[in-house]
Amino acid sequence: MSGHNKWSKIKRQKESTDARKSKVFSKMVRVITIEAKKSKGDRNAPGLRLAIEKARAENMPAENITRAIEKASASGAAMEKVEYESYGPGGVAIVIEGYTDNNNRTAQEIKHLLSLHGAALAAPGAAIWAFQKQDDKLVPTMTIDLSDEDLEKLSELVDALEGYDDVDSVYTNAE
Repeated sequence: MSGHNKWSKIKRQKESTDARKSKVFSKMVRVITIEAKKSKGDRNAPGLRLAIEKARAENMPAENITRAIEKASASGAAMEKVEYESYGPGGVAIVIEGYTDNNNRTAQEIKHLLSLHGAALAAPGAAIWAFQKQDDKLVPTMTIDLSDEDLEKLSELVDALEGYDDVDSVYTNAE
């Protein structure tokens, strides 16, 4: 019976935790890079300081943080904020925010992820009306009750969207 020893168990656990850390770290690097570009590398700028604190809270190594800040000052590719809107299962409004260096690639990937889960991109302003901006976050002004089936579909869609590197946050008005 191969594959049943202690090392195999440890290896599988390590793979899953490393994959989770990698996903979190890549998002933190993206945020640090954007804030470093805004502040021109000044570590005392409030946005960059907050991003560094969040990265440290996730146990990100200091070397990775420093490398992300240096990358921001050296690279010529500009990261810009993007926002996409959609309607999901049960008529739920979805707003997807993220940062990208290539709008065309990101838009096509978001369209693809939405189409896999039975949704499509909406025109700008089509879904944002259902939200109100508070403290750099979107809060729904009205919520929609969903059946268990629609809630499960929405959960799968949100997980797929959050799994994509360019997506920073996904907001829905589901209850």
